[in-house]
Amino acid sequence: MERLRNGGFMVVPSGPGLATIGKDLRYTEAVQNSDFAIPDSGFMVLLYRIFKGKRIRKLSGAKFIKLFVNDPILKDKNKIFLVDPNIEESELNHNYLNGVGIPLSRKNQYIAPIYDKKDIVDTQLLYILENLKEKPKFILINLGSGVQERLGYYLKNNLSFTTGIICSGAAIAFLTGAQAKIPNWVLKIYCGWLCRIIQNPNVFLKRYIKALRLLYVFYLDKKGKLI
Repeated sequence: MERLRNGGFMVVPSGPGLATIGKDLRYTEAVQNSDFAIPDSGFMVLLYRIFKGKRIRKLSGAKFIKLFVNDPILKDKNKIFLVDPNIEESELNHNYLNGVGIPLSRKNQYIAPIYDKKDIVDTQLLYILENLKEKPKFILINLGSGVQERLGYYLKNNLSFTTGIICSGAAIAFLTGAQAKIPNWVLKIYCGWLCRIIQNPNVFLKRYIKALRLLYVFYLDKKGKLI
C-alpha cells in the first residue's frame, strides 16, 4: 500500500496472461515495466517452485481488493478512480464501494471502450483524468488480462500527476457478486482455475488450456532463452 500511495504501478498477472510472455511483446513490456506484481496465479506459483526451487506465497487479486478497500485513506472523497468494462459492472462497483464507506462519484468512473489490441491508447480517459479538480490517489483498472496492464502502462507514461495504478482485473467482481465466489479452501489448494471452469466452461476452459504455455515460458527462462 505504501508503494501504491507513492504512485506505484501494480499488476496482478493471471496464468493465461503470463503464458503470453515473450509472445505478446506489448503485454510483456507492460508487465516488465510495472513497479511490482502480486502472485495471483496458483499455476505460476507451483511452476516457480518446480523450476526455481523456491516458495512464493500466493496472494489473489480478490484478497488484495478485500484488504485495499479497508484502507482508511479511501474514506476521503474522490481518492479512487475506476476504469470499468461495462455499464452493469460499473453500477455494481459504484454501489459496492459506496456501501462499504468509500465515497465514489460517477465522475470518478469510466467505462472503457473495446480497445484495438495492436495499440492501446485512450486519449479520452487521459483527458478526463487530467481535468479532474481532485486528482485520484489510486486508479483501479477492472479490465481483462492483456488489456489492463497495457492501459496501466500507457497511463503511467502519459499522466502528468502521480497516482497508484492497480491492474486487478475482475478481482472486485468477486466482492460485488458479478462473479461467483470461490471457497477459500479451493483457493488454498490452488484450484481456483478448476472451480471457474466448472462454473463457466465456455469462457474458462479455452483460457486455461492456453495457460499451459506457461510451462514453456519457464523452460525458456531456465535455458536463458526468454527475451
